Amino acid sequence: MALKINKCDILIIGGGPAGLEAAYHAAKAAPGLKISIVEENFLLGGQLIKQTHSFFGSKNQFAGKRGFEIAELLMDRVRKNPDIDIHLQTSALGCYEGGIVACESMAEGCLKEFQPGRTIVAAGARENMAPFPGNDLPGVFGAGAAQTLMNVYGVLPGRKVVMLGAGNIGLIVSYQLMQAGAEVLAIIEGLPMIGGYHVHAAKIRRMGVPILASHTVVRATGKSTLEEVEVAPIDKNWKIAGESTVFQADTLCLAVGLTPGTELLEQSGCRMAFVKELGGHVAWHNDRMETSRPEILVAGDVSGIEEASTAMLEGKIAGLAAAEGLSGLDLSDEISRAQQELAGIRKGPYGEKACLGKDKLCKLSVR
Repeated sequence: MALKINKCDILIIGGGPAGLEAAYHAAKAAPGLKISIVEENFLLGGQLIKQTHSFFGSKNQFAGKRGFEIAELLMDRVRKNPDIDIHLQTSALGCYEGGIVACESMAEGCLKEFQPGRTIVAAGARENMAPFPGNDLPGVFGAGAAQTLMNVYGVLPGRKVVMLGAGNIGLIVSYQLMQAGAEVLAIIEGLPMIGGYHVHAAKIRRMGVPILASHTVVRATGKSTLEEVEVAPIDKNWKIAGESTVFQADTLCLAVGLTPGTELLEQSGCRMAFVKELGGHVAWHNDRMETSRPEILVAGDVSGIEEASTAMLEGKIAGLAAAEGLSGLDLSDEISRAQQELAGIRKGPYGEKACLGKDKLCKLSVR
């Protein structure tokens, strides 16, 4: 396989909301810097391209716009900048000595070697699975995978659906499944209360879908594909505490959290730490999104699981910090304003967990 050498000032791994904002703001702040984005999928936009719900917040946070509309806006302004080049269907394979990053391009059928001055890892996260018999049956999906099938490829995952998880992802995807013509039989939540926004839960309840808190999936059964989902109540110790209910379903969606995709950061020698409030192992980073290796920065879910709005602001901070380090410009005011806006978002009740996680991380030694 042929090898192509690509020299750039800033390499951004991941073309989702964090990566796109990192590229845009770095290029805007320091014209002339050469910026490359590598994205393993055939489209930019990450999670945004499959989100049809409207965002909350302020005008700066794209309030009132749907996720895919925000993706189009971010993609458009990145594509218009001649200092940014985009490599789709290109997977980062590893980070090596001297800051070299090796990638494989499926679109071009070659290996690519990037030699950046700064690397921003915005690789996102992967969906968690849940341990129960039958979780490998056809018809058992991650909720994000089901959302991708519907909203990107136009394929309905199934007709009769049980959703495990009543966080925002579980609630939003349940509603979208019903909009697409599926019947959601129930939403199952292990905790005593829902974890998502009540506005999303209210829409679900108005459509007659039961949300069963303090319940879990006991098993999924079927001959060749999913046919039944057995659900039971649990006590505070997560032990079965009552009679089971069996749902006749052809689809079971799992919305049980995300894990940061930190493999490249671990392999590159960044200081790692386990912070449960951030979703698991993450790279230590400061409030400028710089890791223990200053030439490597992070942004978005790879630095801790949060919402798209915070991912975009972290991308902006990382892009500005990388541009400042390479250009010699003083971008401290712009970085400070973005940090203040990010802190404002996290002041809400659903930002408390992330705040706690980031505070824990800051208190750890860089070494």
